[in-house]
Amino acid sequence: MTAEFKPCSLCGKISAPPSKSMAHRYLISSALSKKKCVLEGVDYSEDILATIDCLRALGCFIDTDENTVTVNGQNFINPEKGVLECRESGSTLRFFIPLALCTGKETVLKGSDRLLERPLDVYEELCREKNFRFEKNANSVTLLGKLKSGNFKIRGDISSQFITGLIFALVYLGGTSHIEITPPFESRSYVDLTIGALRSFGADVEFEDEYNIVIRNSKMHSFSGKVEGDYSNAAFLDSFNYIGSEVEITGLKPDSLQGDRVYSDYFDKIAKGTPTLDISDCPDLGPILFALASLKNGAVFTGTDRLKAKESDRGFVMHKELEKLGGGLVFGDNMITVPKTELKYNGVALDGHNDHRIVMALSLILSKLGGKIDGIEAVKKSYPAFFDDIKALGAEVETE
Repeated sequence: MTAEFKPCSLCGKISAPPSKSMAHRYLISSALSKKKCVLEGVDYSEDILATIDCLRALGCFIDTDENTVTVNGQNFINPEKGVLECRESGSTLRFFIPLALCTGKETVLKGSDRLLERPLDVYEELCREKNFRFEKNANSVTLLGKLKSGNFKIRGDISSQFITGLIFALVYLGGTSHIEITPPFESRSYVDLTIGALRSFGADVEFEDEYNIVIRNSKMHSFSGKVEGDYSNAAFLDSFNYIGSEVEITGLKPDSLQGDRVYSDYFDKIAKGTPTLDISDCPDLGPILFALASLKNGAVFTGTDRLKAKESDRGFVMHKELEKLGGGLVFGDNMITVPKTELKYNGVALDGHNDHRIVMALSLILSKLGGKIDGIEAVKKSYPAFFDDIKALGAEVETE
């Protein structure tokens, strides 16, 4: 699919889409509670549908209705067949590998080729240490082993999804377990989200200190509530305000634990000068920060290495697309510089690279310059209504 923009500005009020990160965590926590839980405000993006599919495959009863999900986890971790379809969701794959190892049965987790290119070495090493089976190929991982509670050590400079996945499994297993995280500890905010979600259901999980997590045997209870607004996707909507639009975004929790809440501070700094910003704790903001900086006075971003292992190599593909507009990025050691450049659309369609956040970041630029983006269907991964929402706010964009 293609989107063609005319230069435009946006105006109006919009509610932030529900947080994908929190929806993943609430859905899995609901299953772990083994009680009936009702979650409102769930956006059925491709990633969330993948998590729902995997929960069902592991024995959960789940009923979906508009944006409300009812989860009954009474039969959780009792799979009828050992196949979990993760689609293209990195969160789903990494959250469910440890849960699959709780079954003691052979389990196959399937996904796209790009998903299985993303690193899984933390789990591969764990399985090797435990003498579990771990076989990875182009579109699946096959596991066989029986995980037990105990003491674990995980590097802190890898995706926090590995830590979250292990926490979920250890909550299910009961007993007392410890996770030691070796510094530097990046993306801690996402682990805080996990612990906060689990504690809503009564799980006894906490940081003992900066680098140690304890998981105690818990009597979990039912929890029903509404998924909070998503700062990650709100950033794409709010970015239009920094190039002449007037968009009011509601539904964001002021005291949220979401790490991407920092976006407004980073946007302000980009608007005022040429800042140096660390994105090691908010890598999902990378594409929109690059886009905004390219329209302003440039910026320097550190902590960028993890962008290589997302839905695309986000630094490289943003560079490739900005080159088409007369710009580009400069790469250093765990660093990306966005030079100040005068961008211009030259008639060559931009490419979304099958990455939802690239599509939305390029949309910001083309709302200023005009032009086409191919591959816009990628937004279904996290924000299916993105183009409908910006059209409702006045964006002059045709999609087909």
